[in-house]
Amino acid sequence: MILIVASTKDPASMNIAQKIIDNYGFESFSESFQHNPVYIKAVSGREVKLVFVKEELIHTQFLTDFFTPELLVFVSKHSSVSGIPTLSVHTPGNFGEAQVGGITRKISVSPASAMKEALLEVSRRKEQLGLNYKVSYECTHHGPSLDVPTMFVELGSSPVQWKDLKAAEAVAYAAMAAVTKRSRHSAVLGVGGPHYNERFTKMVLNTEVAFGHIIPKYAIPKIDAAMLKQCVQRTVETVESAVFDWKGMRGADKKRLMTILDEIGVSVEKA
Repeated sequence: MILIVASTKDPASMNIAQKIIDNYGFESFSESFQHNPVYIKAVSGREVKLVFVKEELIHTQFLTDFFTPELLVFVSKHSSVSGIPTLSVHTPGNFGEAQVGGITRKISVSPASAMKEALLEVSRRKEQLGLNYKVSYECTHHGPSLDVPTMFVELGSSPVQWKDLKAAEAVAYAAMAAVTKRSRHSAVLGVGGPHYNERFTKMVLNTEVAFGHIIPKYAIPKIDAAMLKQCVQRTVETVESAVFDWKGMRGADKKRLMTILDEIGVSVEKA
């Protein structure tokens, strides 16, 4: 079973979920969750459920007490101070303290191929629908920290965009691309650079590579051997290498992380 999750507290989430229901023929039956109807559809031979929660999505650590999906896709708003219109994809989890949901120093399992399909699809739909939005990977951040393959597909970055139904439709298509396409790509770990990594995004849009977890420059001081092993092990696909955003890292950090990665058998490439 695959699970798509929306929040009734999140206007963008609700708009995206409605586009999924409308465009893909999801139907509600007798099942409910948190007093909201559960929408169900068979997709490529697998059952897909769309559920609504009353909490903010970052605070849904409880979800796997009720569901054990093979893939979990959160459809969500994205917020940033800049307010730049953005369509983004990432895995949740915390490299350090759990300040915005999840568990301290625990990251979710990253579905690298599914995230790549979502990013490719949202990029296509952006062009098709004539949307003036930035398409980007985000680094791994915020809660929840789940033991199943988990990803966010987001619409942002301000209330203006959260109400944009054309953009919500693009994100709905991206979420369903993650659900329906069973491709298997070469997975890598991303290290360095900013929160929104343009280099990594371009690599995914133009090559066969797929990023799982992405560690931004600001989180590198929190990264030790245990966390690097977690990033490698908690990716659905085998992580074949780590890609360093070479100009977006301190020299001392490069040396330290390369030594650890060599010890755990992961090669390093430069972006």
